[in-house]
Amino acid sequence: MVFTPRRRAVIAVLVTFPFAYFWCDWALYTVRALLYYLRSGFISCGGGWPRLFNSCTSFSPTLAVVELVVATALAVLAATLLARWVLYPVHDMAVTVGRFGPNSLALRLRAGGPRDETRELADGIDTMLDRLAEGYEAQRRFAANASHELRTPLATQRALIEVSLSSALTGEQLELLSRQLLATNERNERLIDGLLTLAESDRGVLTRSTLALDRIVAEVAAEHRPTAERQGLQLTTTLAPVQVSGERPLLERLVANLLSNAVKYNVPGGAVAVTVDEAGRLTVSNTGPTIPAELVAGLFEPFRRMSGERLDHGGGVGLGLTIVRSIAAAHGAVVEARADPGGGLGVQVRFPPVR
Repeated sequence: MVFTPRRRAVIAVLVTFPFAYFWCDWALYTVRALLYYLRSGFISCGGGWPRLFNSCTSFSPTLAVVELVVATALAVLAATLLARWVLYPVHDMAVTVGRFGPNSLALRLRAGGPRDETRELADGIDTMLDRLAEGYEAQRRFAANASHELRTPLATQRALIEVSLSSALTGEQLELLSRQLLATNERNERLIDGLLTLAESDRGVLTRSTLALDRIVAEVAAEHRPTAERQGLQLTTTLAPVQVSGERPLLERLVANLLSNAVKYNVPGGAVAVTVDEAGRLTVSNTGPTIPAELVAGLFEPFRRMSGERLDHGGGVGLGLTIVRSIAAAHGAVVEARADPGGGLGVQVRFPPVR
């Protein structure tokens, strides 16, 4: 049998009730007798069990005070010990939670017994620890992936520099080497910029203002239209006027990442459709390659890229949709992606209404 705090409390009440009753009866009698004696110099000898400790014929006020102090101290001590016994399961949970850390992510309470308040608290703590463990693991994976992504271009730079130092280069070789170093540095800049944006969006929205989402989307779409046309893509927009609450730079980055991915992962002669409706739903869809449905959720993870041909070989760093998800979460929005069986991906961001 599991002694939950509720059961322990019931046992404590049943056990202490008779003692508490007798203690109160005796304490009240002793206090009344002491006050009466101090006023009149004597007490009434009415009989009763409380007079067994300090009889009326030889009543001692000093003994009465000592009895009250000692009895009260013992009662407080007993109540404290009993309270600790009742709440021991809660203390045990606190100790277990205190041991939780990066090296003990699998630690859980796994409470048993009846489904009372304590069991619900333990289950809630286990759920919270599950989320913390997922966060720790995601942070570890992110750090490992970021280190790998940074290590690769740095190794490339080192190799190129070693080649330039090992022998004399012609003008064409020097130009080629310089372009390769410049491309590697540009990729590093994009990666660092993506990491900083991701960190900023994870921090949340610090200053909110009411913004016209349709205007932001129109401006960003106009910036991406020349790139889409150069790739032979048709970029269409259907924008209904709607307002959202948030930070303009972050929202611009969210729309830019969606459009950049829709253009980059597309097919020759394809299309990109951007819609904003009055309910605050932003949808960006394209006619890109076919994506298996089971891989769609993974596209929002850091440094995940779909293999296959790209129309734009700009060297993405695999943080585009991760940043989209983070910015959307900071604005209280929900992101959903759906693969089109005929090819392409549709991403919808649902913003909450402005209050």
